[in-house]
Amino acid sequence: MRKNDTQIAEEARTFRIGPIRPPSEANSLLVQVTNGCTWNKCKFCQLYRHTKFKAYSADSIKADIDNMVYQAERVRKYIGPDGRWDMQGLNAEMNACDEEDGQCFYMVANWLYKGGENVFLQDGNTTALSGGRLSDVLIYLRKAFPSIKRITSYGRAQNLAKVSPEEFAELKEAGLDRIHSGYETGSDAVLEKINKGVTAREEIIAGKNVKAGGIKLSVYFMPGVGGKELTVENALGTSHVINEVNPDFVRIRTAAVKPGTELYDDFLAGTMMICSDDEKLMEIRTIIEKADNIDSYLASDHIINLLQDIEGNMITDGKHMLDMIDSYLDMPAEDKKMYQAARRMAKVNRLSDMERLPRNVKAQIRNMAASVSDPYQWEIEMNHLISRYI
Repeated sequence: MRKNDTQIAEEARTFRIGPIRPPSEANSLLVQVTNGCTWNKCKFCQLYRHTKFKAYSADSIKADIDNMVYQAERVRKYIGPDGRWDMQGLNAEMNACDEEDGQCFYMVANWLYKGGENVFLQDGNTTALSGGRLSDVLIYLRKAFPSIKRITSYGRAQNLAKVSPEEFAELKEAGLDRIHSGYETGSDAVLEKINKGVTAREEIIAGKNVKAGGIKLSVYFMPGVGGKELTVENALGTSHVINEVNPDFVRIRTAAVKPGTELYDDFLAGTMMICSDDEKLMEIRTIIEKADNIDSYLASDHIINLLQDIEGNMITDGKHMLDMIDSYLDMPAEDKKMYQAARRMAKVNRLSDMERLPRNVKAQIRNMAASVSDPYQWEIEMNHLISRYI
């Protein structure tokens, strides 16, 4: 007789772990409630392309949570009455685990070591679960781990737009605190170009409903995803959607045209031209400049962003962020190329780090910059470098 997901998880005392989570959830416990993405047709993404979407049963998810509790009990044996950790004993038990058990043991140990407060629900669109099933899981999860302070999930705008504020309020009551949604752009022309399968109007409805239900909203914007031909539309359309929704967070994810995606095929066919870093920054600048009395927090929390320290409240920090962008844009072309290469090669985190680069590294970067004289070829080279990080 074939065993189901629940039986297998209970015997192994392990649990499923999905492939991705936002950088802001690096220290969160990962609970997989769905597998894959309901849409799975975006031209810039291949992550779930060969994965059939599946929503797990409430019993299956609860079995995973029970096994997380079991792993937590194993870990807590190495926490003394004074709160000190027996790291030697912890590491010895982890090293004795097989690979799958070790991954689960390590995740729970790291989560508890970092406070055991935040949880992220995986995969790409967990709000595709029926509201009743998701609420049931949320309540069970919070009872299993009373220390939880925040539960977060991904949610696709097209699905979110079909959920009423009252239904979001019920999810909030059950324990869902924040939803991350990959809007990518607020331009209908760009949404169509990247085959996002959603409209700007749906994004606005989704965002307003989420916030009206009391759940915090974090949306993602991809500067450059529309290419040179739609860079203005990408900025203005996104600015409009953000102003209408006033999300709690606007997270920047600089577009990279990655080999193996349909967007890369468009690039090879000449129907999509890669934006320069300056053009991508101008898109971000437009969003900040046109922010209409919204208090969204702009977060640049990913290595693919050129100026990762551009972040802050749109109202109180807007001028400072604009000044930082303008300072970069006013730099000599050679200095900008040097920084772009150093940043894309993960040699620096911010502009000020350039001063501390060893001479030999600076010479290597300078030679690289000098070897590519054509501006568009340079953007292709930079795109190739950042594609490694996604």
